[in-house]
Order: sequence, then C-alpha cells, then structure tokens
Amino acid sequence: MGSAVCGLVLVLPQLVAVYFMFLAYMADPVGPWDSETVAHSNFASGLVLAVSAVTALLTWLFVKATWLRKWWYAIPTALAIAALLRLTVFAPEI
Repeated sequence: MGSAVCGLVLVLPQLVAVYFMFLAYMADPVGPWDSETVAHSNFASGLVLAVSAVTALLTWLFVKATWLRKWWYAIPTALAIAALLRLTVFAPEI
C-alpha cells in the first residue's frame, strides 16, 4: 500500500511537469517582436526544473525508505534534462 501511495504522490506532479514541458516545447515565437512567447517558454521550463527537483528529493526519500525502486529516479532526471535542453540548446529564437 505504501508503494502505491508514494507512486501516486510522485506521478501527479510529474504529469503536471510533463504538461508544462509540452507547453514549453510547443511555444514558437511568431516573429522577432514576440518576446512574450519566449518568456513563457522559459518560465514553463523553469517550473519543470523546480518540480523535477522536488520530485527527485521525494524519490530519494521514498527509495531510502524502500517503498520504491531506484528506476523512479529516471523520470525527474529525464524531465530536468528536457527542461535544460529547452532553456539552452533548443531555446526559441526571436
């Protein structure tokens, strides 16, 4: 029962992070004047980084308590890498 609760506690914020990551990658500026779209993409990516950090800490806690397995670290790591890539390499250009 503890594993199911811990999994649910981790999956819900990660689904929100996936949604914001989707929004960040779908943001495409219309032209050089559209700095608002770039700002929204950067904000969404930053929010994903924050949520990934919190869920990584919760994952560490749950793995230490042996309620979850170590593969749960992969989800916040993948989200953080995707957010960092959106902020740097794949940043929208204006």
